[in-house]
Amino acid sequence: MPQYIITYLGGDQPSSPEEGKQHFAKYKEWLSSLGDSAVSPANPFKNTSTVNSDGTVTNESTTSMSGYTIIEADSMDTALEIAKACPFLDIGGSLEVSELVQMSG
Repeated sequence: MPQYIITYLGGDQPSSPEEGKQHFAKYKEWLSSLGDSAVSPANPFKNTSTVNSDGTVTNESTTSMSGYTIIEADSMDTALEIAKACPFLDIGGSLEVSELVQMSG
C-alpha cells in the first residue's frame, strides 16, 4: 500500500496550558482514529539547524515545518481526506501531503 507523508506547516501556539492540553487531546484522538494506517504517527521537530549550500550552518529552520506523520492509504484522495480531519488545521496550521517514493536498494 502506498505511504504518504503529512508535513505540518506553521500553526499557532496555544494561548494557555489548558488550551494546549485540549488541542493535544484532539490530536491524540485523531492519531488513534488512524489505527494501523499510521506508520509513524507523531514526529515533531526540535532544535533545527540548516546546512547551507556553502557549508555554513544556521541554527534555525528556513521553513515553517514543525513535524510530520507517515500514513498508509490506498490513494492520494484518501490521504487528503485523512489530512483534512487533522486538528492541526484548527490552530491555523496547514498540511502538505506527499506520496513517498520507494527507492530500490
